[in-house]
Amino acid sequence: MIHANIIRNGKVIEGFDITGHAGFAKAGEDIVCAAVSMLAINTINTLEKLLKQKFELVEDQKNGGLLQVALSDEGQNDPAVQLILSSLELGLRDVEQSYPKYIKTNIN
Repeated sequence: MIHANIIRNGKVIEGFDITGHAGFAKAGEDIVCAAVSMLAINTINTLEKLLKQKFELVEDQKNGGLLQVALSDEGQNDPAVQLILSSLELGLRDVEQSYPKYIKTNIN
């Protein structure tokens, strides 16, 4: 199962982490994993390349998989960054609604 955590401080999204594997299908055919990966990678690319934001990124494809993003204080105060991260949250919740046995989204 994939565990996706949106990390908040009040209404401000400070980052996110995603761990695990969906297990919906074998590697290369897992549409749940592909959807979550696409949402996360697109979010990271948007933050970095379009919004020029600085953040800490931890990625470990071994040991159950991990992708973790922690925003800088500047990013936490940027309305565009908050919109992009809210979009990630919305997308993850949509995937969870369609495939609840394979992904759990938590808001911290």
